[in-house]
Amino acid sequence: MPRAKHKLTAKQVEHAKPGRHGDGAGLSLLVKPSGTRSWTVRVTVDGKRRDIGIGSWPKVSLSEARQRNAEMQAEARGDGDPTNRRQRVPTFREAAAEVHALNLPRWRNPKTGREWLARLERYAFESLGSRPVHRITRTDVLAVLEPIWTTKHEAASTLRQTISQVFEWAVAHGYVEYNVAEQVRGALPKLPPKRGGHAAVDAADIPAVAAAIDAAGGSDAVRLCLRFLILTAARSGEARGARWSEIDYDAALWTIPAERMKSNREHSVPLSAQAVETLRKAEALDDGSGLVFPSPLRTGEPLSWSPLCKMLKRLGIEATVHGFRSSFRSWALEQPGVSWAAAELSLAHRVGNDVERRYIRTTLLEQRRALMADWADFATGAP
Repeated sequence: MPRAKHKLTAKQVEHAKPGRHGDGAGLSLLVKPSGTRSWTVRVTVDGKRRDIGIGSWPKVSLSEARQRNAEMQAEARGDGDPTNRRQRVPTFREAAAEVHALNLPRWRNPKTGREWLARLERYAFESLGSRPVHRITRTDVLAVLEPIWTTKHEAASTLRQTISQVFEWAVAHGYVEYNVAEQVRGALPKLPPKRGGHAAVDAADIPAVAAAIDAAGGSDAVRLCLRFLILTAARSGEARGARWSEIDYDAALWTIPAERMKSNREHSVPLSAQAVETLRKAEALDDGSGLVFPSPLRTGEPLSWSPLCKMLKRLGIEATVHGFRSSFRSWALEQPGVSWAAAELSLAHRVGNDVERRYIRTTLLEQRRALMADWADFATGAP
């Protein structure tokens, strides 16, 4: 078949006056009186001529419009129906941007969204980013994953899940038929599971660790935040994102709203005298943002996770920030008279199965208040 003879040039597209300007082979540029420019493709389906919009200029360039026109004309000649297409197929980068935007409202921590995109930027966008999703094969995804599958398995596994999210979106919108990121599972070697949880300080060493943190130099925000999350057995994100509006000094209670909790359920933390003392010292950090532990580097933003880890490393403490929760749980397990439920609820864990939870109406607040007071006395070496 002879190649179509094109009539338009890039310069003509840019400066065309209002009206329809044909490029040949069914492709036309429509220019409105307002100056906006859009592309249409005229095809014949079931003996009827139909015009299909394929996007606006300059978002869709002249060369891209010609390519899409050629694909749609070929589909129509093959008894297909290009009018069933929603729109042009997005690139992997464009699809990822859509998925990222859709998920942002449900990610409580902005860092999650940043890391989600950074992961793709680091490993996938160079080879997949500019390619339409329907042209990406299992082999292409394997080429991204295989180089790091055994050397950086945790990162590679998370990356595969992230790529899979993008293709799930593409499947749902009709751009592709299959999720190629799910189809590569069998081609990747199974590795032994990583054993153990977060590295934690032995419960017996908590008083020494807490004293070392108290005496450490550096940022007051970091030191006080570490002390506070140890005393409350809270998750790092919950403590770092704490707001003064959540603190009730009179009731000695810290109420964390559902949107900041992993469980999506409001959680109340009884505050020991030592935890209240820590909060009083943190009042000097107030930058007007309402955050209890604001970042000393980025005004109006909460303290980030990294400085906490760096302080522990600088002090020679071989544990993760999250590991302090494990230290608390181990300590509570050995305390006489402490119920399993009170210890679990102190960590904001769910207690009982689905049926049992329907009948549980108590949070054991007073039991937890006594437990957290004993823990604070232990952690600070109080007599």
